[in-house]
Amino acid sequence: MITMEETKVEAPSTTMKAIVHERYGRPEVLELRDDVPVPAIEDDQVLVRVHASSVNPVEWYGVTGLFLARFGDGLSAPKTTSVGADLAGIVAAAGPGVTDLKAGDEVFGVGLGSWAEYTAARPARLAAKPAGVSFEDAAAVPVAAVTALQGLRDHGKLGAGQRVVINGASGGVGTYAVQIAKWLGADVTAVCSTRNVEQARSLGADRVVDYTKKDFTRLTERHDLMLDIAGSRSFLEARRVLTPDATYVLVGGRMTYRGLGPLPHIGGTILKSKGRSQQVKFFTAKVETADLEVLAGLLGDGTVRSVVDRRYELARAPEALAELGEGHARGKIVITV
Repeated sequence: MITMEETKVEAPSTTMKAIVHERYGRPEVLELRDDVPVPAIEDDQVLVRVHASSVNPVEWYGVTGLFLARFGDGLSAPKTTSVGADLAGIVAAAGPGVTDLKAGDEVFGVGLGSWAEYTAARPARLAAKPAGVSFEDAAAVPVAAVTALQGLRDHGKLGAGQRVVINGASGGVGTYAVQIAKWLGADVTAVCSTRNVEQARSLGADRVVDYTKKDFTRLTERHDLMLDIAGSRSFLEARRVLTPDATYVLVGGRMTYRGLGPLPHIGGTILKSKGRSQQVKFFTAKVETADLEVLAGLLGDGTVRSVVDRRYELARAPEALAELGEGHARGKIVITV
C-alpha cells in the first residue's frame, strides 16, 4: 500500500465526508459522515478529489439489496459500505506504478465509493476530462454512456443506414443512446413518454413514439436493432418491429424495491428468444479508458451532450437515489461534492 505522504502530496485531512450504508433498505438508510478515512491507494492506483458523481441503477440495487447484490456483498448486511461509481474530479495523488496520470490532472471515469470527497481509482478506468466540459456533465457519462456505446456498437453492431429502436430513450442510458446511434449513422426511433418527446427530438431522433398514446410494437417500420432499456414489453411483442435477423440488446428492466428487480424480464426475454431468428444479447458494461476517450471526443466536439435532470449536493444523496428509484428521471441525476 502507499500513503499520501509517500507520494509527497498533502492531504487536507485524514478523514473525509462520504455517503455510507451499513444496512440494506430504502434510500433513507444512506448516511453522510464526516469521519470516513481518506482511502489509501495501491501502487497502481490514483487518489481522486471528487467534484461530481452521478446516480445509476447499480447504486439503487446495491443499497436496497437486490438478490444478486446481497449474494456478492453480504446476505444480511453489506460488506462494502461505500456507495457510488461514476466520478469526475482532480487527481490528488498517484501510486509509484502510475505513469500516465499525475496530481492535478482532471479526469472522469469510475472508482469505488465515489459518493465521497475522495476515492481510489485505477487509471485503466479513467480518462482525461475534455476541456470545456463541466465536472457535472463529465460525471454523468461513465456508466450510462459506456453502456449505450457498447450496447449499440459492440453488441448491436449498429452501422450507418440501419434502423434502431430505443425503448427507454429518456433516461440516462437512453439519452446517450439516441445521440450515439445518430453518430453511428443510424435511423433512430425513440420510445418515451409525452413529456420527453421534444427532448428526444432535440437529441436527434428521426421519429419519436409516445408510448402513452401509441404502441411502438405496432409500428409498420422494421428495425435491425432494438436497445431495450425500459424493459416494458415482452420479447414476443417487441419482435414484431424487428427484421428477421435483427439483434435485441438487453440493458435492464423495471426497477423495483424488493424481489429480483430486472432479472425476471432479462431471463424471460432470453428464454422466449430460443428458436427465434432474432438474436438476444445481454451484457454488463465495462468502463475502460479507450471507450471513455471516445466519449470524451464526442463530448468535446459537441456531438454528444449530457442531459442532466437534477443536481443534488452530497448531503442530499438519499433524495437523489429516491428520485432514480421512481423511474421518471429525464437523463442523468448528478451529485456534486
